[in-house]
Amino acid sequence: MIKYDNKYSTVDSVLEITKKRKPDFNNLLKVLNRQKPSRPTLFEFFLNGEIYTELSGYEPENSFVSHCQWIMEAYRNAGYDYFTLPWPHALSFQTKQHKSDKSISLNDTAMIFDRYSFDEYKWPDIEKVDFSYLEKLKSTLIPGMKAVPYSPRGVLENTTQLLGYDNMCYLLCDDPKLLGDVFNKTGEILLSYYDRVIDNEIVCAAIVNDDWGFNTQTMLSKSNMLQYVIPWHKRIVERIHKSGKPAILHSCGQLETVMEEIIGDIGFDAKHSYEDNIISVEDAYDLWGSRIAILGGLDVDFLCTASSKEVFNRASCILEKTKDKGGYALGTGNSVPTYVPKENYYAMIMAALV
Repeated sequence: MIKYDNKYSTVDSVLEITKKRKPDFNNLLKVLNRQKPSRPTLFEFFLNGEIYTELSGYEPENSFVSHCQWIMEAYRNAGYDYFTLPWPHALSFQTKQHKSDKSISLNDTAMIFDRYSFDEYKWPDIEKVDFSYLEKLKSTLIPGMKAVPYSPRGVLENTTQLLGYDNMCYLLCDDPKLLGDVFNKTGEILLSYYDRVIDNEIVCAAIVNDDWGFNTQTMLSKSNMLQYVIPWHKRIVERIHKSGKPAILHSCGQLETVMEEIIGDIGFDAKHSYEDNIISVEDAYDLWGSRIAILGGLDVDFLCTASSKEVFNRASCILEKTKDKGGYALGTGNSVPTYVPKENYYAMIMAALV
């Protein structure tokens, strides 16, 4: 294992290596197919504005295409073989604003309470979304890179936001028809989004992002997940697979009771988002790595509280553990919010670069 050096926690060290390193999205595809990539491979859902700017060297213009190009440049300069592609703003589901605080209520954003408010709600109109950004990005695509789109939250997350968590649970008994209608309308819109982006040649895979659980269990019972949530994910994954491309699940929480469905029924190719207090990425790889690719996994709390040396060493150990079997890409357990020390983020990715 390579010995840690203090310079590994700086952006300059990252850029010094990556300016000579050509992206190759086939490395990511090999990981998603549970194969060995040609070199240690990185995966991240998203970073943050400060790191995007530091890695790209500029601020984006005020346009969606410029924002996507900014992300692409940052990902390339950090050593990724792809970039994650946001959704157009017009596809966002309108909700009430939650209070800005260290934690939020899952009830604050609710817009739908009954059949009347369901009928009055202004759903995103997929026909009015301008997808020309895909062709515009094609002309500026960095050689060797491809895009991995994700959606404006998922089937369960959007339904929870629209109904409020408490009301959603009440509707399981009080009005299951209305609850099913909200899930189905949300699922139809998200399926239509993937249908429009997945066949484009700049896309090599897709993330289906939908948080399903708390620290101890799924947000709904397994039977309710099977009734309302999982069928839509199965349809979305089938559509992604129809294009010949892999599907990645990003989902937080304790999902052990539905892992068989994630792998066997829905057919996800990879799973992202891990927390040490639920299951460490090392244990997840031992349990499921022979059946589904394991992505990221360095716990965000660990990234915030450990030293750069500890981060580098743990990342190096994970890469050593997974190098022979493949099916693993290094990254955080979730994403890189602004409160993660930048030096620890750089120390993590340097483990795959040196």
